[in-house]
Amino acid sequence: MMFRLLMVICLLLGSFQAQSRAIEGKQDIFGKSSEEIDNSTEQDEKSVSAIIERANRHAGQGLNDPPVMFGDIAVNAVATGLEIADPCTTRVCKWQRNKSGKVLVPYVISNEYSSQEKDVIFQGLRSFEESTCVRFMPRTNQRDYINIKSNSGCYSFVGRRIGGQTVSLDRRGCMSLNIVQHELLHTLGFHHEHNRSDRDNHVQILFKNIIPGQEYNFDKIKTNNLETAYDYSSVMHYGRFAFSKNREPTIIPIPDSNMFIGQAEKMSSNDILRINTLYCSMS
Repeated sequence: MMFRLLMVICLLLGSFQAQSRAIEGKQDIFGKSSEEIDNSTEQDEKSVSAIIERANRHAGQGLNDPPVMFGDIAVNAVATGLEIADPCTTRVCKWQRNKSGKVLVPYVISNEYSSQEKDVIFQGLRSFEESTCVRFMPRTNQRDYINIKSNSGCYSFVGRRIGGQTVSLDRRGCMSLNIVQHELLHTLGFHHEHNRSDRDNHVQILFKNIIPGQEYNFDKIKTNNLETAYDYSSVMHYGRFAFSKNREPTIIPIPDSNMFIGQAEKMSSNDILRINTLYCSMS
């Protein structure tokens, strides 16, 4: 009887050890279990970059679409290089401030949007009035303006372009405040946070996990950082699984790999600070 009891105990102990090894085997290099990874991946599905990736599968392929790079940045069809890499503070792509200190950005909105969709767009346009000097206003006869329409995906040019420019907010995937603000920030001259010139001090890019041919989306740009801190909570920051080929991270915050990135539901205080520094400072 004692022998059988010992055998049962040994079998139970062996099963427990096997389960422990199995659990340990599920830990990845960042100390997260497979369950945590699944939860993190699911959470990232709501990130700005994941929304844009889904909406932009065919961006740049329509008859009226310009080429799109860096996920959602439109460029000239005749461009031979990345002219968008130049800081807007030293080029003509900065919108002008009037004598009253307001920066007026004229807009046109396509009639193809429903009233509910227009409400989302107007919420994004008006959100800049709450804490910056930027005022989006209906266009009358201004030469330079933004034309908001539902093309293939979510995208914008960086900064002001002479003669008008498209801001695409696809009805099928771009109708949320964070996406509208994200594209309007491009229009004002801002790049993605993970492309900042000093990004290597704040994030690690895991090129081995990036979809082949999409590595350029992680190029560093010679940005004017306006003496502001790197911002993990910026609405311009992509998520940790952006352009991943294998559900493994492509962007890891450092030194704390557990920092949330790409989860912004609206502009951060740093996003607002940068707008005010670039456009609203009277100095």
